[in-house]
Amino acid sequence: MACQTGPISETHPVRPVSPYAGSKLASEVLAESYCRGYGLPVVICRPFNTYWPYQKSNLEGGVVSIFVKQCLSGDYLNIYGDGTQTRDLLYVEDCVEFVYNASCSEKAIGHVINAGLGKDIAIRDLAKMICPDANKIRFVPHHHPQSEIQKLVCDYSKARSLLNWEPKVSLEAGISKMRLWLQSQCVSA
Repeated sequence: MACQTGPISETHPVRPVSPYAGSKLASEVLAESYCRGYGLPVVICRPFNTYWPYQKSNLEGGVVSIFVKQCLSGDYLNIYGDGTQTRDLLYVEDCVEFVYNASCSEKAIGHVINAGLGKDIAIRDLAKMICPDANKIRFVPHHHPQSEIQKLVCDYSKARSLLNWEPKVSLEAGISKMRLWLQSQCVSA
């Protein structure tokens, strides 16, 4: 499989590399069949890596919530592999606005639509952004290297043209919101 170098559009070939990814694709195909077969008004929304304050911060959570919690706790931030893999990280407020707009738009029916920041960040750079102490960042062997996607960056031009949608929350602002929320949870607990 060729390495993805640019933003991923809705027409990018889909090749699931894990059962989880396969289940998401199967759900899309099933929903599309209801749209084509029965006229059900379906929109396939593909938000890229979404993060939010209430997100789990254990190994089942997202990388932003995990790293912020580890940093606040004084724990090591564990990066699986070499940390060069990139992600396009979308804050929940932008994701909710995207899904709402897609759900209310007649023009969106029958379409697959991506949402993301349109910028990716290497996981090692994300760790440095969250935790300025380089001694608290460590690289560990990847537990599922075969299912790692090296580069994920969103082309959201279709969402912009169909829904007049663009993300508003920068990665830095989203991390700040996540940090403040997690800190408030520690104080109130």
